[in-house]
Amino acid sequence: MTVWQIWLLIAAVFIVIEICTSGFAVACFSVGCICSAILAACDVSLTWQIVAFAIGTFLAFIFIRPFVMKIIDKKTNDSNVKTNMDNIIGKTAVVTERIEEGGYGRVKLDGDDWKAATENGVAAEVGDKVQIVSYESIILTVKKL
Repeated sequence: MTVWQIWLLIAAVFIVIEICTSGFAVACFSVGCICSAILAACDVSLTWQIVAFAIGTFLAFIFIRPFVMKIIDKKTNDSNVKTNMDNIIGKTAVVTERIEEGGYGRVKLDGDDWKAATENGVAAEVGDKVQIVSYESIILTVKKL
């Protein structure tokens, strides 16, 4: 087995390790191995092969990894993903504790009690029906129907 084949074998091992991990860090080392394999195939000394490995790895970390991480982040952080909380928007609730002007009160929605504020700061009385407009953390924003 020649030296360039050994570099490619090491690169393949790094790729397999990268498949088992995340973050595209180990794959950067395989880029360095491929750079060294090219120099080894051209009969360059081992010292320069190691330098090529270091430079190739460094450049992969600087230029390739950020690009790949952006692609991975776009796929994993899809902002269109709905949560269970998004399902309550548009539903009708009943005021159980008066919602003060510009303040808070309580509403009942599907058997659950929630802290709520009105959309435009208007008071809502006990028994009024309100529609859920939005939420922030565990506080609902409602509007009178």
